[in-house]
Amino acid sequence: MLPALHNKEQQKAALHSSQGIAFYSILYISTLHSSSLYRRTIGRYGSHSFMPSLQLFRFSSLSFLFFSFLSFHVVNLSCPGFFVESDFISSCWLVGSVVFFLKRNPEMPIFEANSFRNVKLDGSAGGQVLDLETAIKDGILGGVTGGGLVCAGVAEKLDLKKMVEELESIEVPPVFICPISLDPMQDPVTLCTGQTYERYNILKWFSLGHCTCPTTMQELWDDTVTPNKTMRQLIYSWFSQKFLATKKRSEDVQGRAIELLDNLKKVKGQAKVQTLKELRQVVAAHSTARKAVLDNCGTALVTSFLGPFTTHAVGSEAVGILVNLDLDYATKSNLRQPARISLMVDMLNEGSIETKINCTRLMEMLMEGNDFEHENMSSLRLLVGLLRLVKDKKHPNGLLAGLGLLKSICSHESVRGSVVSIGTVPPLVELLPSLNNECLELALYILDVLSSIPEGRLALKVCANTIPNVVKLLMRVSETCTRLALSILWAVCMLAPEECTALAVEAGLAAKLLLVIQSACNPVLKQQSVELLKLCSLNYTSTIFISECKLTRTIQ
Repeated sequence: MLPALHNKEQQKAALHSSQGIAFYSILYISTLHSSSLYRRTIGRYGSHSFMPSLQLFRFSSLSFLFFSFLSFHVVNLSCPGFFVESDFISSCWLVGSVVFFLKRNPEMPIFEANSFRNVKLDGSAGGQVLDLETAIKDGILGGVTGGGLVCAGVAEKLDLKKMVEELESIEVPPVFICPISLDPMQDPVTLCTGQTYERYNILKWFSLGHCTCPTTMQELWDDTVTPNKTMRQLIYSWFSQKFLATKKRSEDVQGRAIELLDNLKKVKGQAKVQTLKELRQVVAAHSTARKAVLDNCGTALVTSFLGPFTTHAVGSEAVGILVNLDLDYATKSNLRQPARISLMVDMLNEGSIETKINCTRLMEMLMEGNDFEHENMSSLRLLVGLLRLVKDKKHPNGLLAGLGLLKSICSHESVRGSVVSIGTVPPLVELLPSLNNECLELALYILDVLSSIPEGRLALKVCANTIPNVVKLLMRVSETCTRLALSILWAVCMLAPEECTALAVEAGLAAKLLLVIQSACNPVLKQQSVELLKLCSLNYTSTIFISECKLTRTIQ
């Protein structure tokens, strides 16, 4: 209860004081409310989120002005002369309230006219993602980890089609893939169903008479295609970052390769081995490094390290580099010198499994061409080392390389006798059931070539598992394998018809031959099967042969 007032002036002053206190209280509360609202929203979206902060500033300002306006009218209605008499006090308070609000919120954004693309954001902020570059940078669409924004000046010079072609081998986010062609989109357009396609693909779909969405199969009520600029910008930004990162990495690798080549001219001893090892690793991993070595005469430098007095440590690293390069004719001729071939043969017999494989691959590369003198590759030491590599069950990764070189060596007729003499046939026959398709074709080719000489045919006949293992391969892997298997069986059966044909029929040869005849194979294979079937039937009585083939008298 207020004390009794004796005159109108005192009553008026008291009324002004109480209403003034109420007015100031409401304005103070509105200031705190606006400030609190701003801080809560900042805590949710982050102080670096420009657009939410700008909207918040507008809302909190409107809230502040609304409460101030409401307070002004409440007091003015109850006491019309208050603001006239207290205009100075009110003005001071209003200015103070604004200062108080900004003091409590120093991070209040100030709007600056700027392009959306050039807004610089802090990638470490935990706020909401606002633009495309940040979305890619933060890994939302699988962007380059740790990469910065794509500079607008550089990005304008990049061609999307070229980037897509050069980055063909990388994994692209599924959202960038056209559902029709399964290729990255370069000109994405959106249908009325909301699905996005490459413009060329969807227009071709329409040209074929379709009026449905390829993904949802919904009938289209509007066949208009709308350019999806947002998607195109996302695709462009993603490929730009990947392209620039790859280009920078390639330049760094190329420079490192050139630096290592320069160091090889200076270092000696263990330092040379270490430099060669690092260069081998770089060359094996990056195509740009291989190009740098070729362009800077690196092959000649590395080849010079291979000689009669070269240690195996240096030689193995040098071979590891050369085997990854596209060698020209002059380099191959230089490497075919007897001293260098002898060093490779020594490392093939005594080196690590990686060194053995690299030496084998390099010698196979050197055998390409008609001008190669096979005498350099006919040494028994080389053939024995190759056979050990093929038979090594602890390191099956050397099998393909060993069979590849052995195939190249066996292509020279004068060397085939030496290959048979070291006992190559039995191990290859025993390996047939366990080989994959690629190795199987190589092994069958080698056995077929060796069956062209008497020693090879005899070795195949003596091996107990030759006929059973080869018969199983007919019509099982490929037409090439079937052709080679038929050739091997024909050579063996012709050597001892009575003995070998009986074993072949018991192994199921007759049924396999009938299958070849009835299939859609090459006519030459069918004719070979008919001849082999006749050879088998000549060495059987009709009843036994029909029983073994599981045939009826009518089919005979």
